[in-house]
Amino acid sequence: MPHQPILTPRRAAWALFLLCGAPAGLLAQGTTRSASLGARSAPAATASVAATRVEVAPVIDGRDDDPLWREVPAQDAFRESRPTEDGEPAQRTAFKVTYDAHDLYVFIRAYDTHPDSIIGLLSRRDDFTASDQLMVMIDSYHDRRTGFEFIVNPAGVKVDLAISNDGDEDDAWDAVWDVATTVDSLGWTAEYRIPFSQLRFSPAPDVTFGFAVWRSVGRHSDRISWPLNRQSKSGLVSQFGELTGLTGLAKPARMEFTPYVLTQNEPDAATGGVERSQVAQAGGDLKYAVAPNLTLNATVNPDFGQVEADPSVLNLGAFETFFSERRPFFVEGANVFDFRINCFVVVDCQTGEALFYSRRIGRSPSLGQYADAGSPTSTRILGAAKLTGRFQNGTSVGLLDAVTERVHNGAGQTLEPATNYSALRVNRDYAAGNGSVGVMLTGVNRGMDQWSDPYLHSGAYSGGLDARRRLGRYEVSGSLMGSYVTGSAEAVARTQRAPAHYFQRPDDDIAFDSTRTSLSGTSAEFRFAKVGGERTHFETGYGRRSSGFDVNDMGFLNRADQQTWTNWIAFRWNKPNQVFRRLQWNMNYWMYWTLGSGLIEERAFNTNVHTQFANYWWLHLGGTKGLGQTYCARGCTRGGPALKLDPAFSPWGGIESDPRRKLTGGAWFNYNRADGGRSTYFSTSPWVNLKVSSRFTTELSVDYSTNNDDSQWYGNFTDSVGTTHYTFAALDQRTLGLTWRLNYTFTPTASLQWYASPFVSKGTYSRVRETADPRADRYDDRFQAYGDTAVTDAPGGFNVKAFNLNAVFRWEYRPGSTLFLVWSQGRGQSDPTEGRQNFRGDLDNLFRTRAEDRFLVKVSYWINR
Repeated sequence: MPHQPILTPRRAAWALFLLCGAPAGLLAQGTTRSASLGARSAPAATASVAATRVEVAPVIDGRDDDPLWREVPAQDAFRESRPTEDGEPAQRTAFKVTYDAHDLYVFIRAYDTHPDSIIGLLSRRDDFTASDQLMVMIDSYHDRRTGFEFIVNPAGVKVDLAISNDGDEDDAWDAVWDVATTVDSLGWTAEYRIPFSQLRFSPAPDVTFGFAVWRSVGRHSDRISWPLNRQSKSGLVSQFGELTGLTGLAKPARMEFTPYVLTQNEPDAATGGVERSQVAQAGGDLKYAVAPNLTLNATVNPDFGQVEADPSVLNLGAFETFFSERRPFFVEGANVFDFRINCFVVVDCQTGEALFYSRRIGRSPSLGQYADAGSPTSTRILGAAKLTGRFQNGTSVGLLDAVTERVHNGAGQTLEPATNYSALRVNRDYAAGNGSVGVMLTGVNRGMDQWSDPYLHSGAYSGGLDARRRLGRYEVSGSLMGSYVTGSAEAVARTQRAPAHYFQRPDDDIAFDSTRTSLSGTSAEFRFAKVGGERTHFETGYGRRSSGFDVNDMGFLNRADQQTWTNWIAFRWNKPNQVFRRLQWNMNYWMYWTLGSGLIEERAFNTNVHTQFANYWWLHLGGTKGLGQTYCARGCTRGGPALKLDPAFSPWGGIESDPRRKLTGGAWFNYNRADGGRSTYFSTSPWVNLKVSSRFTTELSVDYSTNNDDSQWYGNFTDSVGTTHYTFAALDQRTLGLTWRLNYTFTPTASLQWYASPFVSKGTYSRVRETADPRADRYDDRFQAYGDTAVTDAPGGFNVKAFNLNAVFRWEYRPGSTLFLVWSQGRGQSDPTEGRQNFRGDLDNLFRTRAEDRFLVKVSYWINR
């Protein structure tokens, strides 16, 4: 029988999508301006506003009728940043800033000549909608690299983000702050209260923050900013203005503690899910200010039952599937531990390869060969902590440590040993944030026993050094990395034979050594890019990974023994005209080849165009063409000889409707033609989104694909005399996936989210062959008939079905404190043949299978001391 799969076909998605003192009436009337503000023009290089200290705090109600607002001067020197850079705003905006010892207060008036057209959609916190928005941005360290965003729409929906690396945004960061909004005849307003305790900064008698205020007008997709944010200039925080005059700030609270209690009704693993059990547990999260510049985040017995399930997928390839992190403890502040591998513009960093991949912590037990019907399906995290901070000299630090428990089956055999995971990241900025140098170290140590010793590393360590320097519009960056793993000879031999390495390949110069008890390797990358400018941006990059480089115990790596050369250039037109609002044309060329033998694995050219028309519709078109002779050295024969590939051609495209409408939609398609036309792949992904009301939205998306692969790997078989036969088959596969999302927002602090996703992938194998001359010029000469009729007469197929459902009610019943009510359901079925039913019949069968339902109630309470 063939290898049973877990995700997408080998050639399923080869195409690339790259994008790579004013009077009190000033804010209320909108008809006069303070003479001290002068004519509205582009602000100076470092725009500045002085905060006014008050002793009596305003009432946060979205109105400026508190007496203190009459004494605070207004700022209204806003400019349009999008779509026209440094354009005259169509609507006027003004803001005021004041503070006391504990809180910062900001009042923003967004004038609108058509207040009936203001868009304010209700949604849950941290959800972006096609609404008007006001944004307060604060660089509290004043390092021009990091900061925080506090965003609100007219319906009072809050979004908060943490910023790192002068533009990377982390929406998992949640602060405790207040804002109120009103809509009136002049437009709409927002009144903020932002506690200084939520902003980490270096204490001083007189503090200065980086500061910016942005406004988005939903019906026009316009962005207005103070100070001007230039699209032609790289960076976000580095373009902020300054907020001065902050004196006598109180020492912020040092500790935030959020304990939780949970009760869950779930299938009983010991009875195979026939009976149910009630589980109760408790835990908590701690945030403690070790110093003004250092914050400790810790979690004990964390539970992530409210997190949406991963999408169902089917893997027919050799390499592991990457899933994004969704658990709040690991998502928040993840940018601090970011150290990417193979992260060039051409691949858009979508591979997920990095020194640190947090989903290794608490993963599904890896020793599934010992599992029985009652075995646990996840690894419990006993505790985790991370220490993060940034110092006045531009040094940022992140230290993480997590411990997971030993998982075992009913017979006491280990499914996952007790493990300690640790990571350290240090980065130092210089040249006013235009340069940086950093280091990262990771370590994994396991408590080994007789069951885990033959399969897992006892220890795994990696380290990296990275640096960048920006010179005007240009930037040079690079990194050096190393890895070292140790364990039993059997475990290290498995690593050498793993898909990332395949040391056993018969036609390569890499030697497999079954006696080794350790493995080490290196990786290096270099990039030169133009990151600023109105019309053109480009990047060229080179990377190399040695054959022994391996970081998969704590990181994520698909391939070692590889060299990479990538080139990208983009032409941008961001000034609207009668035809389009913006246009970008990208061109890419890349090549991959092995490090030792220099065997070319991939060489291709890609071009793609993305344009938003004057009617706000988007059109995306592109295509990739393989060039010259290339060879599949790893994924095709699964450790066998390299297989020659014929050049492939992959066009793709997409269309998206005007996002401002109540009914929106779009569709994407991908096509791939390979093996001289013998193999084809086609997928289409239409979707539709309906905004039933300002609080109720629903979206349905469909993913359908057909995969006719004439050279799908089938299996490697060893005959009676020890000869290995590398077999391939023709595969006829069809896949259908549906995703339905429903969001109902009762209030800005109470919402219901529904996610349901059925999935079916089925296929039939035929014409099983084995390799003959795998590097032959003619396609047919690369294969020959396989003589084992037990395989060739009935090659079989597969029919994999799955269904995931999550319904989550979330209520923030007081600031920082949350109630979750969760219902999750999972169904699954797998058959060794495709079957004769259509997709409807397959889905009927799926929903007749027994479901695993889980019901969860979780309450957390925020304590600030």
